[in-house]
Amino acid sequence: MNNHQKMKAVGAYRYLAISNPESLVDLFIEKPLPTGRDLLVEVKAISVNPADLGMRQNNNYEEGLPKILGWDVAGIVEQVGPECQLFKPGDEIYYAGSVARPGGNSEFHLVDERIAGNKPKSLDFAQAAALPLTSITAWEGLFDRLGINHSAEENTNKSILIIGAAGGVGSIATQLAKLAGLTVIGTASRPESIQWTKNQGADFTINHNSHFATQLKDIGYETVDYIFCLNDTVQHLANMAEVITPQGKICSIVPADKTSWTGSLDMDLLFSKSVTFVWELMFTRSMFQTKDMIKQHELLNELAELIDNGKLKTTLTERLEPINAKNLRAVHEKMETGRSIGKIVLENF
Repeated sequence: MNNHQKMKAVGAYRYLAISNPESLVDLFIEKPLPTGRDLLVEVKAISVNPADLGMRQNNNYEEGLPKILGWDVAGIVEQVGPECQLFKPGDEIYYAGSVARPGGNSEFHLVDERIAGNKPKSLDFAQAAALPLTSITAWEGLFDRLGINHSAEENTNKSILIIGAAGGVGSIATQLAKLAGLTVIGTASRPESIQWTKNQGADFTINHNSHFATQLKDIGYETVDYIFCLNDTVQHLANMAEVITPQGKICSIVPADKTSWTGSLDMDLLFSKSVTFVWELMFTRSMFQTKDMIKQHELLNELAELIDNGKLKTTLTERLEPINAKNLRAVHEKMETGRSIGKIVLENF
């Protein structure tokens, strides 16, 4: 095989502690070709998410085949599949991709055009790569799952509690909820994460390690209309049940088996208040090829417009180059502490 058909990538052959240099390795693999509605993208920047940590720890490794992670990409369309309608070569795009396919930690990457959007013109590739996965999660959670209206007039006097507001999803969810006219109460526990949460537009912050109801009363709230839980659902459920308004809505992105607390979710806690509880996983549309998967293309384009109009900002807090195994291991290690703020981005191979 000719050299020009190969590409650099970073992958894993089996799960190892991130301190082990073999946990993520530099690879030289075959460059893919686009078919159907796929775009072949020249990857310029990638971001790391908790999804990467979860997929690395997952034990469904295929014998002898590397698993390529990475579900946040900004890059340039190099080639389009024969059925593509939305993009052409040379277009600058950003997207989160699909966990049912190889991730984007490679020089070139295939993505279905229906889940990619036009990169915000006002951002560079690294700033754009910080956004797709977390923004799609936040957008779907707030507007599709919780059913919050986009119109600020509709949401006057309505409140939302965002648990884990300084993280990747929390940072953009705070901005979107604020834009939709809600009073935003974010949870954060350290001086730097409290400051970051306020910088994203939160009206108030409370500490997720202490009793919610007491802290909410201190800022003048008996209950909240919506809760967006971005961390440890099992741990926070009793607190959430206590402070959600009767007939209110809770959305979580963390399944019970991914929480540090043992036990299952006691949904009976929500019964007397007739609370709506809903899940959000941004990979659902791509995994199941749902009829409405093009909605991710549309929301990424809408997000880009909001950014270019100065209504939202990137959540990037740190950038590294180049994209290689050593730098990716360092980022995974930092994220495993659970204390990272905003988004960490790697750029250029």
